[in-house]
Amino acid sequence: DVLSEVDSVRYATTLGTNALIQRKGPKVALLVSAGYESSVPLSRGRGYGEGLDFRAQQDLPGACRPDALVPIPMIAGVRERLDAVGNVLMPLDEDHLRETIRNLVDRGAQSFCVALVNSVSNPVHERRVQEILLEEYPEHLLGAMPIVMSHKVAGRKGEYVRTSSTIIDAFLHDVMYHGLSSLELNLRESSYKKPMLVIHNSGGMAQLNSTDALQTIHSGPVAGVSASEHLAAEADLGNVICTDMGGTSFDIGLVVEGGVKHYDFNPVIERWMVSVPMIHLVTLGAGGGSICRYDRLYNTVQVGPESAGSNPGPACYDRGGLKPTVADADLVLGYLDPANYAGGAIKLKAGRAKQAIEDEICESMDVSVTEAALMIKRKVDANMANGIATELRARGYDPTNFTLLAYGGNGPLHGCGIANQLGIDRILVPPFCSVFSAVGAGNMHQLHIHEKSLFMWIFDSNTRRLYNDYTAFNKIVEDLEEAGRQDLLRQGMKPADIKHKLELDMRYGNQLAQTTVVAPKLRFEGIDDVMAIIKQFSVDYGNRFGKGSEAPEAGIRINTVRVQSYVELETVGLGKLRAKSTKPAGKASGTRKCYFVGHEGAVDTAVYADSELEVGSLVKGPAVIVSPTTTYLVEPSWTVEIGEHGAAWFTRGTATAGGKAVAATLKSKSKAKA
Repeated sequence: DVLSEVDSVRYATTLGTNALIQRKGPKVALLVSAGYESSVPLSRGRGYGEGLDFRAQQDLPGACRPDALVPIPMIAGVRERLDAVGNVLMPLDEDHLRETIRNLVDRGAQSFCVALVNSVSNPVHERRVQEILLEEYPEHLLGAMPIVMSHKVAGRKGEYVRTSSTIIDAFLHDVMYHGLSSLELNLRESSYKKPMLVIHNSGGMAQLNSTDALQTIHSGPVAGVSASEHLAAEADLGNVICTDMGGTSFDIGLVVEGGVKHYDFNPVIERWMVSVPMIHLVTLGAGGGSICRYDRLYNTVQVGPESAGSNPGPACYDRGGLKPTVADADLVLGYLDPANYAGGAIKLKAGRAKQAIEDEICESMDVSVTEAALMIKRKVDANMANGIATELRARGYDPTNFTLLAYGGNGPLHGCGIANQLGIDRILVPPFCSVFSAVGAGNMHQLHIHEKSLFMWIFDSNTRRLYNDYTAFNKIVEDLEEAGRQDLLRQGMKPADIKHKLELDMRYGNQLAQTTVVAPKLRFEGIDDVMAIIKQFSVDYGNRFGKGSEAPEAGIRINTVRVQSYVELETVGLGKLRAKSTKPAGKASGTRKCYFVGHEGAVDTAVYADSELEVGSLVKGPAVIVSPTTTYLVEPSWTVEIGEHGAAWFTRGTATAGGKAVAATLKSKSKAKA
């Protein structure tokens, strides 16, 4: 009955991630240009370190290589060659190719991926390889097998990463197809008749017939960044740091005022670098279940990246976990209610938490349980704050010019601690914070991204000339638009509803720093349009790295042309999240002793149930607000204002009437700094 009335089912899945971890997939055969058979086994210079933690990457000679998804006997060369711009230097040897294909099938090939050199410049040979494969093993026969071509998976140059992308896509195709199609059939049997939509890691979504397996990796956390973008626009937040703290990990994303999304163009998936535009995320091993231990080398406490998971979970769950975790420290410090955790569904055992901390840390460091718990709290907050600061400053941003958006089950519990370390004065806990990524999935649009690598001097410093081949540039944009349009038409979208957005990856000369510029127009019609792009690039670059850092004398390049093709769907509006008026909260339902970093001894802390606080209530720290899904920790010197739909606005210092004066002051300071 419920599903028959549902407007849309959107699904973010970990099927692909789990299949990679477990190495569950078909036997994949790889066809490459002759002479390049060793490219994948050799990897790149840092290839052995991709996907490892920082310490392991410092010892590459001792690093373990990832288990190959395509073993060496399943890699074969194809006699052909194209040059860098796509001219045929050596035609495809079709007789040799047919023999090679049969040999690979005899060795057990169940899926083929084709990654030929320079195929993104001209895919003619890859397409012919596909035709020959279908001639040898037609689709209507039981001997047919999936074929994945690299030029369709990744549109940018870079042979190794494009080939890795193709291999992973082919490896995951079978498990993803059967898993997602089974889910869609189950939905239809349960009276949901519309196509299911799959969340993409590019920040959009599409039907199953327009989704690559590779696009589903990390799609859940990406939905949280999309929700943050939607919320930032509605609430006029400006620059936002998206932080999702769950039980196992801490995800960091950026939403910058002006609509510029930060992408990873060569993200690392499991142990392989790939070439797919993915919303930029940094994941740290810092969550409520992160295991804490004594570091003998530095005589201190280390937190994560290992996690106790949900089974057995933290020691305080009393399910067999023996190692101390962040959640155990939070319980010892008084932040969590043992009898009312997760709405009372989980009864916490403080004795178990204390025993685990004593055994692992106290005896080695000769400190009390409370001191050890405070060290854990300080360390995990510092780890998360350092991750945010590194991420922002590497991209040229000042953390104090951002609002911290804290969500996930543990986000409101550690938001103040993270902000204290960063010097941030404002935090927003969004509505539905514990399932905020699901909110993001509900507000996504159907979107496809197509891109093309190039080497284009928009301003050549040697000749002092501006780019003027407008026809060639516009043809590239038109082809990318058409690819996106066909994706959306295939899913039943109306042509009139399809929109496009043009982004250009630009840099000064041969600098490594690359800046994404949102083009004001989709076409170059004259020199004014070229100058407008250069001006926008200069402004964006100066905002990131400081006024005066611009270097047009080095020349200005466009490295990638990217077109987002999308259809805007109906979204759930959250409206204005601030209360119309505010007043101090009523008397707390109770108090308990809590311990805070930088404060001697226990502090009497007010305890509120979220149901006791009306919209507009002001709660001055220290305080704990308990809800069925999370715990809000208001540390000393912080004040929280309860907003609409369950939002919570944290500000450092004492709030004035309505809390609005504080927010206005902070916003004006932020703009002044910017």
